[in-house]
Amino acid sequence: MSPPPLKVAVLVSGSGTTLQNLMDQIAAGRLPAQISIVIGSRPGLAGLERARKGGLKHAIVDRSVYANCAEFSKRVFDLCADAGAELVCLAGWLCLLDMPAAFAGRTMNIHPALLPGFGGQGMYGRKVHEAVLAHGCKVSGCTVHFVDAAYDSGPIIIQRTCPVLEDDTPESLARRVFEEEKIAYPEAIRLFQQQRLRIEGRHVRVLPAPPALAR
Repeated sequence: MSPPPLKVAVLVSGSGTTLQNLMDQIAAGRLPAQISIVIGSRPGLAGLERARKGGLKHAIVDRSVYANCAEFSKRVFDLCADAGAELVCLAGWLCLLDMPAAFAGRTMNIHPALLPGFGGQGMYGRKVHEAVLAHGCKVSGCTVHFVDAAYDSGPIIIQRTCPVLEDDTPESLARRVFEEEKIAYPEAIRLFQQQRLRIEGRHVRVLPAPPALAR
């Protein structure tokens, strides 16, 4: 018997393209998950409008009204817990979080580069792809990782690569990287739902599929 759909909270700070990918994967039956809440880090986000149109529960936790990261993070994770979230997925989320013990190892992020390169504070969106091109990289890609107390530094779950072409712009490279993100994030969520991820220090071990899943 297949396990029940995984309850996921999705955190957004922008347009919500990653959220839309997860919604599409769920609707197509390729991702055994249920989005229990979408949380935006400020009002007026296109990602929140996607959640509204999709009939998803959503909330705003405006970072600018909280005095510190601890208070902000507590509100975010309280909402996740109240929604019954088993996994928290950052999807273009730009705010640092204090990770509560209850969600350690249960919070993921996706970054549009091959960490540990081209990550850290301020490295998001177009800036990442500009840096990759300026450095003369021949490949780029994406990284799904568990979240810890720093930007883009948690243990890596999955990485996927794509070529960097001679005539690439930040926009054309971003499109190619996003095609890999659309595959990598759902796969990481599926592995979590199947209880096949084990954190060992800096390493995430992907455990073999049980016989029922391997068939």
